Amino acid sequence: MAGLTHERFEALAEAYGGDVSRWPVEVLDAAGLTIGAEPAYARAVLERAGRLDAALDAWRPAPARASLTDRILAAAPAAVRRWPKWLSPAALGAGLAAACAAGVIAGVQVSMHSSDAQEVAVTNTLSAISSGDDLGEGA
Repeated sequence: MAGLTHERFEALAEAYGGDVSRWPVEVLDAAGLTIGAEPAYARAVLERAGRLDAALDAWRPAPARASLTDRILAAAPAAVRRWPKWLSPAALGAGLAAACAAGVIAGVQVSMHSSDAQEVAVTNTLSAISSGDDLGEGA
């Protein structure tokens, strides 16, 4: 395995900083070969990247002036209370309507089955009556 080109080594140092442990795992072996083969070069590149890391870590943005914060807040639109889509009044109403419809359908299905059973019982009774069975005629 070959080390990294100078261009690639410097690009990685600029992108990921002077601490090689923060570099992508895929390039660590090749970076180690470059560091071992050219320690002075690698040290110079990593030190330069390390100084940039330290400067970026030390930088803090200036806090915004209170007047700017007040103007931004005054210009911002008022917050609009929004229901989550699944909790909106229309969705709740639709859910209740669906539950009612399901109850009606279930009730109709149950009553149809019980009506069928009653109809069969009535038909059997009428058949028995018309044929003279179990009418107590022989008593």
